[in-house]
Amino acid sequence: MKQEEAQRVMRIIPNFNTSFIPNAAPLSARQKFELAFRGAVDPFQFAAAAIDGAISQSRNGFDGYGEGAQGYAKRFGASYADSFDSAMIGNALLPVLLRQDPRYFRKGTGGFANRFFYAISTSVRCRNDKGKWVPNYSDLLGSLAAGGISNLYYPASDRGVGLTLQRAMTQAGEGAIGAVFFEFWPDISRKFFGSH
Repeated sequence: MKQEEAQRVMRIIPNFNTSFIPNAAPLSARQKFELAFRGAVDPFQFAAAAIDGAISQSRNGFDGYGEGAQGYAKRFGASYADSFDSAMIGNALLPVLLRQDPRYFRKGTGGFANRFFYAISTSVRCRNDKGKWVPNYSDLLGSLAAGGISNLYYPASDRGVGLTLQRAMTQAGEGAIGAVFFEFWPDISRKFFGSH
């Protein structure tokens, strides 16, 4: 697990939830929480929330937050809270309760299409603690829960069931894109930078 907590893409983007060992031992409840928390409080997450807040501010997204420094601070806080909630619920709490492994198990071999669809499929399926592939309820329910929690701090005009579902679907899509990125990054890195 210490090795997983040191994994980064381009030495910046945390890649803590990726296992390069196909039959890695299951994580304990404590390890699931430690791994999720480590990722949730990584400086990169704050930088990503700062960028997301700036983009939202420039587009006047969530206009109920207002303008200026105060509006930006609210957008930044909401973005970070979304990320933190999702990580802790979808990568720790629910995996512990449902006995699912929150890690992405890199395939690393096979043709492009095979690996691409494998990576995409992990947004709807995962391994349980016994190593069997099961529906990824942790990730799906975690996205819904985080979207529901966000109704507590988003402006009134940006709340509701429809927006909660939209946020959950966006998060699921981002997770699928992230899985594809983490599947192929070692190959890209080796080809262009000569490292793995």
